[in-house]
Formats: sequence, C-alpha cells, structure tokens
Amino acid sequence: MKKRIVDLVVLSDVHLGTYGCHAKELLSYLSTIKPKILILNGDIIDIWQFRKSYFPKSHLKVIKKLLNFASKDTKVYYITGNHDEMLRKFSDTSMGNFSIVDKVVLELDGKKAWFFHGDVFDSSVNHAKWIAKLGGIGYDYLILLNRFINWLLVKMGKEPYSLSKKIKASVKKAVKFISDFESTAAELAIENKYDFVVCGHIHEPKIEKITTKKGSVTYLNSGDWIENLTALEYHDECWTMYQHTNDIEVKEEEELFEKDENLEGQLITSLLFDKNIKTVKN
Repeated sequence: MKKRIVDLVVLSDVHLGTYGCHAKELLSYLSTIKPKILILNGDIIDIWQFRKSYFPKSHLKVIKKLLNFASKDTKVYYITGNHDEMLRKFSDTSMGNFSIVDKVVLELDGKKAWFFHGDVFDSSVNHAKWIAKLGGIGYDYLILLNRFINWLLVKMGKEPYSLSKKIKASVKKAVKFISDFESTAAELAIENKYDFVVCGHIHEPKIEKITTKKGSVTYLNSGDWIENLTALEYHDECWTMYQHTNDIEVKEEEELFEKDENLEGQLITSLLFDKNIKTVKN
C-alpha cells in the first residue's frame, strides 16, 4: 500500500492500557501515512490506570509503530499529558528523532504553531488529582458499557450511540468547561502572537478560528482514539481533521499478558530506549 506523505500529524488521548483505546484502528491509520513530523500530544500511554493488568498486544504494537517512525525519517515529539505525567521527569530529553517535551512551538510555512496537551487548564487535575483519577476509571468502564450497548444496537439494526457524548452535551458544567478551555487556549495564543494553538485533553476534535478584541487565532484539538478516532493533519499549508470511519464494535477478546511488578518500568524503558533510536546528549 502506498503511504500518504503528510507534513505533520497530531495524535492525542490514545490512552493505551485502557479498555476504551482503539489501538487496532489507530494501527490501521498509522500504516497509511508517512509524516515528516509526528506530534503525540499527551495521554498516549495511560499510566494512571496502569495497575489493571491489561495491556493487549495491539497496544504494544502502537508503541512499536510510533518508535519505528522515529527510527526512520519522522521527527517525533512526545508532549506529556496528565495521564502520562510520569514522563515529565524526562522532559527535554532527545534521542535521535524522538523528543519528550511539555510543549513545543513550530514554524509552519512562516506561521507559529503552539502545541501542548491542555491539562494545565483543568483544576480537577491540578488540585484534586485523586478525583480526576477516579473519574478516569469511571469513564473507562462507561466506554466499555457503551461498547456492549452499541453491539446490541448494531445487532438490532440501529445506529450506535455515545453515552459519554450525550452526558457531556446535557451537563451544563461540562459544556461550560469545554467552552472555557477553548477560550483560554485561544486567548493565551493570541497574547503570545501564535497563529495556531493545538491541544488535546478534552477529547473534542475541532478546527475553529477564534477572534477576540486582541486578535485572532486558529484553535485546533486532535480529539481522541477512545470515541472520536481522530487526528489532525497539516499538509500544503492546510489543516484537516482525519476521522477513522470503520464501524466501532465490541472488541473480540484479545490475548493479554499479566502485569508484573516491573511492567510499568519495562514499558517506559521500551519507549525511551528502543534499540532503533540512537541516544544523544542534550
């Protein structure tokens, strides 16, 4: 299969290691592209929920695929998020084409693009982390329940239904949080004279020009690989939103491996010190 050459691809909120992650679908997408730059904009590995003895082979294959990009000609930036904040101890580490950062600013065809995950705007993460973690576990099981419901709906010839999207749309606080998140990101980007601000975190894919009294900026969010299965692509001076179109069904039982006491360290080591990536000093 001939791969599409793309100037830049942004992925976020993959949440490897959770039941909700669509790793097989992501692998399918990654096999079709050849990006010059790949931005992993946070929450790629869900270290918060790593205690669950759940990490299918397809999730490991995603990590291997991402590292393979870096071992070739793709510049990969892994921007840390709240669910993979353990990696922040390695921030500003570079190994060949692979870099771990908390944020990054790139020049795209003469315009400045600011990339960061976005959890800095979330007070529940910064001030009551245990509540946020509990919510993350609940969300994961909600997605699992939703998969079963959608399986039944498909069997009955009906359209799939998103419980979490319905909840977000019906809860005023959730709607306000998303609006405030987007407005805050845009305002900060305008103050710093950026042309694009690219976030993740809230699982809401979007490309929108936001204008205030101080100026304007293009706000972008890459969505997630839990429900939306989306990625941002930049090519020929144009931003587009990719959305995976395969039907989302309940996953068949996958071969799992047991999590031992050192698995967390093994996976982090695998991510950081893959044999195909040459280590260089900062």
